[in-house]
Amino acid sequence: MHGILVAAGRGTRFGGPKQAALLGRRPLWEWAAEALRRGGVQELVLVGDLPGGIPGGPRRRDSVRAGLQALPGDASHVLVHDAARPLASPDLVRRVIDRLLVGGVDAVVPVVPVRDTLKRVGDGWVLETIDRRGLAGAQTPQGFKVAVLRAAHEAGGDDAPDDAVLVERLGGSVATVEGEAANLKVTFPGDLALAEAWLP
Repeated sequence: MHGILVAAGRGTRFGGPKQAALLGRRPLWEWAAEALRRGGVQELVLVGDLPGGIPGGPRRRDSVRAGLQALPGDASHVLVHDAARPLASPDLVRRVIDRLLVGGVDAVVPVVPVRDTLKRVGDGWVLETIDRRGLAGAQTPQGFKVAVLRAAHEAGGDDAPDDAVLVERLGGSVATVEGEAANLKVTFPGDLALAEAWLP
């Protein structure tokens, strides 16, 4: 199994490149890379200013495409993971891989239930309340057939929040597995304290 670890973001909301921020005396990207390897990823492409990494791009999508180009020609399946999610467990990685290899799917996304009441707001007003039944929050690592992910990126869409959206737009089949509450995304400086609380 191949993997792409995306760690080329500028971390604007974090105040700098968050992939190098320390969590338990280790940079975030090391935690994420270790989870992928322990979960079954044998060949990992690091995208970003990391030891052994390749250059990324100005957008996340550009960095994923750089990672895809670095995969060997015979790669059939790949996991794409954000370095800003340092606490994904090896078990989660294995669940994504197992579901992806069952067949009949083009992509696999780990999801968690939406627990809060959702409001659409604008200009300081609540515009509507959104029924959360059937809604879930998407996480990474996400798994893909390499050929499908390449085609999805070629078909494009600059506004895609993740790679699974591109596969959906292409008409591909996207399955889900159970995500993890601890698999939070470090976006703001305060998120590091939350991640610390999840450390064993």
